Amino acid sequence: MDRNAEIRMRVFQYLDQLRDRHGEALAWEDLSHRFEFEGRRVPLLGPQGIFKPAALTDGPLSMTTAPERPGRPRPYEDEVSAGLIHYKYRGEDPQHPDNVGLRRAMSRRIPLVYFAGLVKGRYAAAYPVFVVADDPQRLTFSVQADDARELSASPQMPFDEDTAPARREYITRVTQQRLHQQKFRERVLVAYGQCCAVCRLNHDELLDAAHIIPDHDPRGQPVISNGLALCKIHHAAFDKFFMGIRPDLVVEIRADVLREDDGPMLIHGLKAHHGQRLLKIPSRASERPRGDFLEERYALFRRTI
Repeated sequence: MDRNAEIRMRVFQYLDQLRDRHGEALAWEDLSHRFEFEGRRVPLLGPQGIFKPAALTDGPLSMTTAPERPGRPRPYEDEVSAGLIHYKYRGEDPQHPDNVGLRRAMSRRIPLVYFAGLVKGRYAAAYPVFVVADDPQRLTFSVQADDARELSASPQMPFDEDTAPARREYITRVTQQRLHQQKFRERVLVAYGQCCAVCRLNHDELLDAAHIIPDHDPRGQPVISNGLALCKIHHAAFDKFFMGIRPDLVVEIRADVLREDDGPMLIHGLKAHHGQRLLKIPSRASERPRGDFLEERYALFRRTI
């Protein structure tokens, strides 16, 4: 394995370790300052999107989509479609060195990392990804994800005309869903100050972003106003209709649960919150739970009583 190939494989292993340790949302500091190869620091992403560290000589290592920030549009608005990620050129010159680098990665089938910005300082990583098409008219590259286990001893994908396209399309669809879910989670948790709206538990590992209108509903978009930051206990209670939240943001516990006698967890975890207004809501009015969504969800809860 040549040096470039070894660096790429080591990067994938490092990202595996970060995800095992921290989950899907990875910190900028870990991606920009912590990875080392042969005693030398190798950053994994840069501020300009398409990034090639000095340690690599064969082409770029990663492409990054900046996180959304309120009131500040992203410089390059990437798109997704079924089985493809459409990544915008750097600028409008197809011959910009960064664009030439991605074109070279496409022709050489070089595996890359795609970093999707979740919120400021937090990114989700998809890897390996491959540039599969170039559209100079739209100033866009098309990218697909693949399975790292399919990599051969060198990090280049054994190109199988019969199976690679279908496999990559499926994996890219799954990857897109994972990135959307993670973006929704991080944005909701930031809006709620990294704590449960019901009990104010603030351990990130124990928090979820709950949909008010479920994501299988066409209206159940992954936007903050359709979300609630809930700890895992209250998320499960909300999803299973043990707990409802009225449009005036008051919590109700199902009547039969209130009558149960099943120890301190039931008392303090659920019963104690009956009739209590949510302890935390977003400061921005546009990010607070939509009243019509809460009303619809609360009506479903009432039917279980």
